[in-house]
Amino acid sequence: MHYLIIKYLISAGLVVLVSELAKRSDKLGGLIAALPLVTVLALIWLYLEGQPTSKIANHAYYTFWYVLPTLPMFLIFPYLLSKWGFVLSLLASVLITALVFFLFALALKPFGVDLL
Repeated sequence: MHYLIIKYLISAGLVVLVSELAKRSDKLGGLIAALPLVTVLALIWLYLEGQPTSKIANHAYYTFWYVLPTLPMFLIFPYLLSKWGFVLSLLASVLITALVFFLFALALKPFGVDLL
């Protein structure tokens, strides 16, 4: 149980750290947020929990493919923010990201990459 609490505290602390850094510096906050810190933590947790290397490798592999269709959101959201406000911009960005992900998954399927 202590391990789980430590795991939550470290993971949550990372999110708080990024948001606090972003308050002070847009560039530093963006840089830290862009690092694959959540993925690295997930890989560490999987390893420490004794998961097979195939499971850890698959996590990294699929993370790569899932990140690509999310990238347009980081251009769409700031563009819409000044026009539509925070909530609508975020909602539109999430919906557009879901659409891009779906189309991306369909485009990769013939190449043997199954994301759905």
